[in-house]
Amino acid sequence: MRLETTAWQSKNQWMKQFIPAFFILALVSLIASCTGPKKNPGDEHFKNGDYKEAADSYSETLKFDPNDVIALYNRGRAHEERGDFVLAKLDYEKALSLDRNNFQILLSLANLHYEEKNYNNSLLYSSKAVEIPGAPALASFLKARALQQLGLSEEALKVYGNAIKLDKDYGQAYLNRGFLKLALKKNKAACEDFKLASLLKYSGSEEALKKYCK
Repeated sequence: MRLETTAWQSKNQWMKQFIPAFFILALVSLIASCTGPKKNPGDEHFKNGDYKEAADSYSETLKFDPNDVIALYNRGRAHEERGDFVLAKLDYEKALSLDRNNFQILLSLANLHYEEKNYNNSLLYSSKAVEIPGAPALASFLKARALQQLGLSEEALKVYGNAIKLDKDYGQAYLNRGFLKLALKKNKAACEDFKLASLLKYSGSEEALKKYCK
């Protein structure tokens, strides 16, 4: 079953902050598929930013098939966009119970818990994603970010490194790792990361170079 629908492709804002568009497409291609994507009226509503209408449309679909993973996930995305994290998590968790090895759902849960400052749960879901063979760089990035917030700095450094090994052009991973190194008084190494992020033209990296690497 592929979650290759409008809700994933057009409005996944948090993904766009972390990874380039081509990587989003690569991530979608990793998701287990059955018969191909389904069309749903909610997709057009989602694309247009009409999240309540999108959620209502997905709910109609779920009346006929409560175990439709695509509709569950996309309704969760619509709830998340509306700021209703409780309903979003309920949909994501049910979708995950039906598709345990789905990167997209695991990473959405990891990010949602991070936004709520529930770093232990963010670490839990991102770690599960990392353990799946072929895990994308984003899984390691989200795990490292949670570790950093939990004060596990040295482990976070290693996991940021894993993300960078998987994607050499991961600007935000370099920038985050640079700030973590700075906090650990590893100024020279931090500046190297800021420089690499700057070469990738990642937002904020030039400012970090000017401020900390004179």
